[in-house]
Amino acid sequence: MLVGILLLVFLTLPAWAQDSGWEKEWQETLAAAKKEGKVVVANSPDPVMREISARFKARFGITVEHIAARAGQLAARLSSERQAGLHTVDLFLGGVQTIAQSLHREKMLDPLKPLLILPEVTGPSNWKKGKLWFVDPEERYVLRLFSTITGLLHINTSVVKPGEIRSAKDLLNPKWRGKISTEDPTVSGSGSNTAARLYAQLGEEFVKNLYVDQKPAISRERRQLTDWLARGTYPIAFGAQSSDMERMRKEGFAIVEIHDYPDLPGALSGSPWLLTLMKRPPHPNAARIFANWIISKEVLEIYSRGEGRATLRTDVDESFFPPELIPRPGVNYFDTFDWEWTVTGKEKVRLHLKELLKSR
Repeated sequence: MLVGILLLVFLTLPAWAQDSGWEKEWQETLAAAKKEGKVVVANSPDPVMREISARFKARFGITVEHIAARAGQLAARLSSERQAGLHTVDLFLGGVQTIAQSLHREKMLDPLKPLLILPEVTGPSNWKKGKLWFVDPEERYVLRLFSTITGLLHINTSVVKPGEIRSAKDLLNPKWRGKISTEDPTVSGSGSNTAARLYAQLGEEFVKNLYVDQKPAISRERRQLTDWLARGTYPIAFGAQSSDMERMRKEGFAIVEIHDYPDLPGALSGSPWLLTLMKRPPHPNAARIFANWIISKEVLEIYSRGEGRATLRTDVDESFFPPELIPRPGVNYFDTFDWEWTVTGKEKVRLHLKELLKSR
């Protein structure tokens, strides 16, 4: 009996030691983070971040300074600061194109993986992939937290009647010329992601017909796309913010989101963001606390509901989700956030579209 008890104690000691190790490291990091006083987070305008910032301040006593701008603008700013020897941002939350083509390529990132220590973050059973999914080639800089069947476009059904558009090819009907809006496909962001998806799935001729011949209105402001769609000015919109559209639907606007067509299968998105750590973060301890916390069950569930995105965690409630948004195991979806496609094919499409649109 005594031998059995001693054996049980011996076998459980490593787990205790591990728990004690991370807890001690966490508390020391938290104490240092409170002395730093704040963490600086940069990402695109994000309605959920306000709630997240308030919760983080209440939980840890550390202020979140949020810098909000288009991903391309942020990347240009960070690059200029780096050349001047300045380091003002701790964490960058952005899309795969900006991160892969700018931050990662220009070596503006520090490894994120060593910062993650909370058991609910590092535990394999908490993730659908069986581990944290670092998508960069080194598997330590760029962390993906979301994978959702992405929306293709929105339609104002008070203008476009149900059944008028039954396939992607129907979008090329002359009837819709001058009635389509899109986020700018020539700059990094969801606009170029959508254009690249269409190019990959339907070919160059379709993309030329849609973006040139159909004369869509092009904007870099997603809220403008939303306004145009709601008013019926441009009743077909690529790139309108899904969370804004959901709110407007609840207010009675006749807006429908389309995810695919028979000739255009569904695709995946890693939106709203990938998580990265900037090189030489000015508040390294606060950055570590924030990085662990933002990918916890608590926070990703807030993002999941606020943005309508499926997370990669296994313990986040998805019962409220429309089933068509959750990727099904075994299905080979086109992934708009695939790293290799981003650094090869997608960039070629963006540059090609830039040339094509000069002829409009």
